Amino acid sequence: MDTQIDQADVVIVGAGHGGAQAAIALRQNGFAGSILLIGREPEIPYERPPLSKEYLAREKTFERICLRPEAFWGDKAITLMRNAEVVKVDPAGHELTLRDGRAIHYGQAIWATGGDPRRLACEGADLAGVHAVRTRADVDQLMKELDAGAKRAVVIGGGYIGLEAAAVLTKLGVEVTVLEMLPRVLARVAGEALSSFFEAEHRAHGVDLRTETAVESIAGKDSQVSGVVLADGTTLPADLVIVGIGIIPAVGPLIVAGAAGGNGVDVDEYCRTSLPDVYAIGDCAAHASAFADNAVIRLESVQNANDMATCAAKSICGDPQPYAATPWFWSNQYDLKLQTVGLAIGHDREIVRGDPAARSFSVIYLRQGHVVALDCVNSVKDYVQGRKMVEAKFKPDDPETLADTEVLLKDMFAAG
Repeated sequence: MDTQIDQADVVIVGAGHGGAQAAIALRQNGFAGSILLIGREPEIPYERPPLSKEYLAREKTFERICLRPEAFWGDKAITLMRNAEVVKVDPAGHELTLRDGRAIHYGQAIWATGGDPRRLACEGADLAGVHAVRTRADVDQLMKELDAGAKRAVVIGGGYIGLEAAAVLTKLGVEVTVLEMLPRVLARVAGEALSSFFEAEHRAHGVDLRTETAVESIAGKDSQVSGVVLADGTTLPADLVIVGIGIIPAVGPLIVAGAAGGNGVDVDEYCRTSLPDVYAIGDCAAHASAFADNAVIRLESVQNANDMATCAAKSICGDPQPYAATPWFWSNQYDLKLQTVGLAIGHDREIVRGDPAARSFSVIYLRQGHVVALDCVNSVKDYVQGRKMVEAKFKPDDPETLADTEVLLKDMFAAG
């Protein structure tokens, strides 16, 4: 049950994966004080990845994507405050101000707000029928329009969210066009081999996928989207539009309060911000990563949110342990399961292991001869065995041997 309170020993701002896991990890690590979990949405904490996959496809109900049953939170003495947004942080007074003016006092705070969908900066971006895929409400409205007969969709952005949504919509019988400004899809997160594979897969499923294609504006009729106008003047008819062009970290109140940050809010190895007694975790937290050659990065993944949450909780409980979790990600498109381990940032070589035409293969990324990441498509064995290579920064004597599917990665690693 939601309770209106004005203070807690630990206040967690944001009730997504990171915020929920922080509350759970505090209790798991013996924290006996009061915990308040503040979320902007009316729902109890739920999983985000299924929104663009199983939930949109109606293969899972909302109850099946909740992180815990509602009764769990009360049983663990974790207070939920829903439909609430923190708009101001007073670090000296240890006080948060909500949008409705209420003040919440904290002993320690964990900022786990993630980010807000990046909006199109063009005419028509606010028309009805233009969607993000970030919250349950976003997808519920999308499904309502599909039920009302929407049959033509334009997806703007060839990242994982856009491609996952395109795959589901195609399966639902919708005519889908995907537009990507860059020369290839997944350009920011993967190499050319993986991009080419997924481009071919989507086209084989009937998606009109266009790269190096810019959007000029969104056309509308009676305040409802009717099409997407491209930079070359072409108009693509559309009953609905999905915009998947990234997120903007939701850290404004922290930055205004004096927290260090630029692309998100900066945290140290224990997930502490530069503000006293304020931690930050998940999508909004910028940290130095050993998997990115110690560059300061933000990772938008469930793994990162959960592991950072545990790191912050342990620190609050008096058992500080530096954040050093191995990054991993996944994506489901059609009958393809992509599993990624490590970060391909700055790679200077990619080796394809297996045959993409067989729809089961891996791409192994190297930087200065060391294995730094793997993208594994329907190849769980490579994913599991390659993880050890990434964690050890394995440097094979002859990188070409990585392409030999007759030799197990674990054997190569053991011999190396």
